[in-house]
Amino acid sequence: MQTNLADFIKDTREGQEAEEILRKCVHCGFCTATCPTYQLLGDELDGPRGRIYLIKQVLEGKQATVKTQQHLDRCLTCRNCESTCPSGVQYGRLLDIGRQVVEDQVARPLGQRLMRSALKQVLPRSSIFNPAMKLGQAMRPILPKALQNKVPVAQPAGLWPQTQHARKMLLLDGCVQPAMSPNINAATARVLDALGVQLIVAPKAACCGAIRFHLNDQDGGLDDMRRNIDAWWPYVEEGAEAIVMTASGCGVTVKDYGHLLAHDSAYAEKARRISGMTRDLSEILPDFETELVKKITGKIAKRIAWHPPCTLQHGQQIRGKVEGLLCQIGVDVQLCADSHLCCGSAGTYSVLQPALSYQLRDNKLQNLAATGAEMILSANIGCLTHLQSGTDTPVRHWIELIDAGLQSPGQDQ
Repeated sequence: MQTNLADFIKDTREGQEAEEILRKCVHCGFCTATCPTYQLLGDELDGPRGRIYLIKQVLEGKQATVKTQQHLDRCLTCRNCESTCPSGVQYGRLLDIGRQVVEDQVARPLGQRLMRSALKQVLPRSSIFNPAMKLGQAMRPILPKALQNKVPVAQPAGLWPQTQHARKMLLLDGCVQPAMSPNINAATARVLDALGVQLIVAPKAACCGAIRFHLNDQDGGLDDMRRNIDAWWPYVEEGAEAIVMTASGCGVTVKDYGHLLAHDSAYAEKARRISGMTRDLSEILPDFETELVKKITGKIAKRIAWHPPCTLQHGQQIRGKVEGLLCQIGVDVQLCADSHLCCGSAGTYSVLQPALSYQLRDNKLQNLAATGAEMILSANIGCLTHLQSGTDTPVRHWIELIDAGLQSPGQDQ
């Protein structure tokens, strides 16, 4: 694709990156065939190829409009198009650049500004979000359905192991997950403890930076990333083996720290090392497959449906690891039709684009139900909460099933 970027951006870091990405696009349209919003809306401008043209026009100097902003806002950033693209177009990064430029050019209505500001201020701050979630859970029975969908039923975390092990890994506790589903990280700690690994949570590490960054507060998101690097660095120097991610949305962001902070001389090298150490949980546990097979096989007699989050299968390009491990320990694992498509959660998307989000959720749940599974498993807190809001079938993080198998003396977990 030929480009002629405008003076305001062509000599910037973002402009040079955007030009490199744009020049890879060959207009083939393979991406359109796998875009969830294009499938729902049938509008070329609500697919990756159309959005790429919109971004290109803005970067070449055409004034962005409200319609430009709407088409970019409707993108889930699922990055399915990246998995499909034969030319390696990094659409997600181009979208971040384009959205920021459009945000600077198009003033949002007051209601949108207030909503986005609230999301940026509340979600990344556990000191605000945790008590708010506890209050919501206490009042859940009387909340409107729209709010109930965002407030999962309270659950206990269970015990966090206290055993000291020679092998140590860091765990990102995250921002919303500890309040919404505290058992996920506790279950991860219990499973790794049983395998001889101690998980450490750095007290000052918090939101990975994705929330603010993808809501066009990119400077704020980068500050979140720097804070996490500072929190983890002493443990890295003391020999922590890895940084474990139990939310694939966080994992795909932390793995990108090295790129996002490459321009920051004070953090570039540390960010690169942090990204290199970051592992999704599904990249850690297969190393212990033999031991897990020995400990769990025959204890879990369930048919489960596996929903791979977009941030896992498209963002991190990790496929087959979770379902492979579960199959090895004797679980009946099913993948639904169109398992590559987004469930509609997509971070804050379900709040900002509810109509499209719930349509995608219902389509996904229909396909998951067709597998005849007794339980749905996934790997990202947003997917878990969003899917559970539309079904009575239990929706759990896959590590919770592994934990239950290790704790159980018998079958039928």
